[in-house]
Amino acid sequence: MAIKVQVESEHITVPGGYPAFCKKIIASVLKYQEVDNVVVTLIITDDEAIAHINKTYRKKKGPTDVISFAYREAPMPHLTATEHLGDIFISLETARKQAIEYGVTLKEELKRLLIHGVLHLLGYDHEQSSYKKRKMQKKEKEIMQNI
Repeated sequence: MAIKVQVESEHITVPGGYPAFCKKIIASVLKYQEVDNVVVTLIITDDEAIAHINKTYRKKKGPTDVISFAYREAPMPHLTATEHLGDIFISLETARKQAIEYGVTLKEELKRLLIHGVLHLLGYDHEQSSYKKRKMQKKEKEIMQNI
């Protein structure tokens, strides 16, 4: 398993230790879901960049907290060959605002967003139906409590 963390913004400062924290959370989610031999890239960015991605790929206006790009449509196989699972983009600006709004620490909010992003890479999708939304929310809550 390989997890890469990149910061792509001149407008944000990522606190020391946060890239390692994010790697640990992603690895824990993958292990919890029994997925190995994958590469995941996390891109920490700002509201301006994620708003552009949101508009370009999702046709939605404004910034969002997390966007995932899975490199495959089918469920994740458990193969011996390493596969790039996908990319997760997180706006640190939005994560900070939401942490304040929800009364949690930035690390707690990042953990929630990382779990959400990894589940998208693994095929979960809350926008297809209310059933799939409930299924994803249940899995997010389960993982939050167990990692």
